[in-house]
Amino acid sequence: MQIKESAEMYLETIYTLGLRGGGVRAVDVAAQLEYSKPSVSVAMKNLRTNGYVDITSEGFLTLTAKGKQIAETIYERHMVLSAFLTALGVDEKTATEDACRMEHVISPASFDALKAHYEANFKQE
Repeated sequence: MQIKESAEMYLETIYTLGLRGGGVRAVDVAAQLEYSKPSVSVAMKNLRTNGYVDITSEGFLTLTAKGKQIAETIYERHMVLSAFLTALGVDEKTATEDACRMEHVISPASFDALKAHYEANFKQE
């Protein structure tokens, strides 16, 4: 399933905000991404229309099964790529910023190879 990078960013942000506990509202997404509220509102409408997000009557955002699957994939990529770059000696801020860009364009095959290499050589249990 191919979706735009911006949609992936929104889904990942909803997911990560949800991991912190409590409900997630569009205003939280706007604050996290430093986007305008109207831009986030339009994006949430598009994500809802395409079946990635539901919005409760109280205004809380929830990921649908397919939205959650994409968000978890992007989040895993971000975490592994960031950790891998840090393990290679890249400072944490740069590693996080680079991982954020890389997570959207890396192929599944390349990511799987990097993840396997990272887990075999750097990850400490």
